[in-house]
Amino acid sequence: MSDIKVEICVDSVESAVAAQTGGAHRVELCDNLMEGGTTPSFGSIEVAKKLLDIKLHVIIRPRGGDFLYSETEFEIMKRDIEAAKKLGVDGIVIGLLDSDGNIDTQRTAELVELSRPMTVTFHRAFDVCRDPLKAIDELAEIGVDRILTSGQEATAVEGLDMLADCVRHAASRITIMACGNLNERNINKVVATTGVKEVHFTAFADVASGMRFRNERVFMGGTLRPPEYSRSVTDAGRVASIKSLAIDGTRRRPWHAPGRYPRAVSKQSERTALFARKV
Repeated sequence: MSDIKVEICVDSVESAVAAQTGGAHRVELCDNLMEGGTTPSFGSIEVAKKLLDIKLHVIIRPRGGDFLYSETEFEIMKRDIEAAKKLGVDGIVIGLLDSDGNIDTQRTAELVELSRPMTVTFHRAFDVCRDPLKAIDELAEIGVDRILTSGQEATAVEGLDMLADCVRHAASRITIMACGNLNERNINKVVATTGVKEVHFTAFADVASGMRFRNERVFMGGTLRPPEYSRSVTDAGRVASIKSLAIDGTRRRPWHAPGRYPRAVSKQSERTALFARKV
């Protein structure tokens, strides 16, 4: 049996079900992936929980932007956690910083306590904190179960060295879950090189709209103009394929000593869709 766990980031119930079909161990349900993910509707959570046999994690994030939250936003987060618990969610995903880029340990500890018995993942707020190794110590002490990170770079490929350092530093105290544009081309190397035992990625494919009548003069994206007549939905086949490559990566360790992956490779950007870089 493989020691790698696969979490798929999804923005719809349809995608959550497809992730399960593709062999994911769990899903993280979000809204607004173009903003890095915000709290999904309670209706989406309830229906997803009803349809899934795998673990369901939910992001608790009241808005896009930074991770410095007002008192009002913090109250919203607490209410959303209470609602998620009532809906039977298995885990929540949070991330809070202070204005100096340190982990907001007091508020994080409060949310962790409120969340139990759900598990807690600290999301990519970690990637913009001041001192990642200190943050690992603090989050482990608080009782956070895992950290989602691309190694403080835009993508996991660029953050290979830091990812490996985080895995070593965390040891058995807290799980390091790799993310950041993981795909068919790179997940094998990332898993083999860093030693991570959990990975998080999207596996979208474009699906054409069923609308026959189309008014293409109007769009709903403000100053942005995303396609109105196609959407991205998780592809079960891609989930299965990327998962298989991740499993193979565990068999190929080590390609290089941890933290010694060639810089010429680790600095290659894999620039694809904006939302893929964010998750």
